[in-house]
Amino acid sequence: MIPVAGKPILFYAIEKLADEGIREIGIVIHPSQESMIYEAAGTGEQFGVSLTYLFQHEPKGIADAVAAAESFIGESDFVLMLGDNLVKEPLGPMLDQLLLAEACIMLMEVNNPEQYGVAEISEGRVVRVEEKPQHPKSNLAVVGVYAFKVGIFEHIHTLTASARGELEITDAIKGLIDGGGKVSYLITTHPCSDVGNTERWLEANTWMMDEVCEGRNDVSSEVILINCTLHEPVIIGPGCKLENCTIGPYVSVMSGARLEECRIERSILLRNVTIRGNGEAFISSILGDNVCITGLSGGSAIRRFILGDLSQCYGADG
Repeated sequence: MIPVAGKPILFYAIEKLADEGIREIGIVIHPSQESMIYEAAGTGEQFGVSLTYLFQHEPKGIADAVAAAESFIGESDFVLMLGDNLVKEPLGPMLDQLLLAEACIMLMEVNNPEQYGVAEISEGRVVRVEEKPQHPKSNLAVVGVYAFKVGIFEHIHTLTASARGELEITDAIKGLIDGGGKVSYLITTHPCSDVGNTERWLEANTWMMDEVCEGRNDVSSEVILINCTLHEPVIIGPGCKLENCTIGPYVSVMSGARLEECRIERSILLRNVTIRGNGEAFISSILGDNVCITGLSGGSAIRRFILGDLSQCYGADG
């Protein structure tokens, strides 16, 4: 549910599936998350799809989450998209490859493959996958998008917990390969981000704002701007009031912000953020819901904050 370019990542995933004509979508969540996600996404009517909420009661890995969806999937081929991945690549070519394979996985070339699941390929198929190896055999990272035939469940049912204590989807894919099944692949050349930490979140926000804004600003008609300068691209949601601020580039501000006397660049502000500044610059910052920063001293000082919901930061004058 974290926002990228002013919209939850989940919404991008739903829209991408809908673009391929997929109308039945299951969302695997913990029961405690249901009300929050349902309030935002509802039954899927706004996307032209039907959403079904499925429960994983313990965080025991991606393969366990897929197993929680088995009755929903039935005997159908299906697409698996991870909820913290933002992917620009169209899904159609992956779905087409299921005509001649048991699975298809999306890959991307990375500089740090040890931080990802890694695939080895040969003669048009995947011959090995390994989760976060110390000595990667390739630089092809597994992106969090997969297409499977229903036979993958046979391999999921045989899994035992990995050293991380999880049921790994990469182990299920290895079982498919070892059993003689063909696993195809698609190497994406489009932007994609695994939004698993703050640096990747800011990176995703930057390239997605380029896609969404196309060099322009997207400012709600309900925003009040007093003596402000905006350097595109900037996204500002409804109910915000900004006074004597310089905003952008690459800043997304959700609803209800109150910003005064500050400069903000390449940052993400969630709901109801308050900054009463003294001319400071906030660079590459992430401010959660209801964060309050006030009374800082230092004039043109450059600051970076990563603050969770309800955080408060007061300077000597605060």
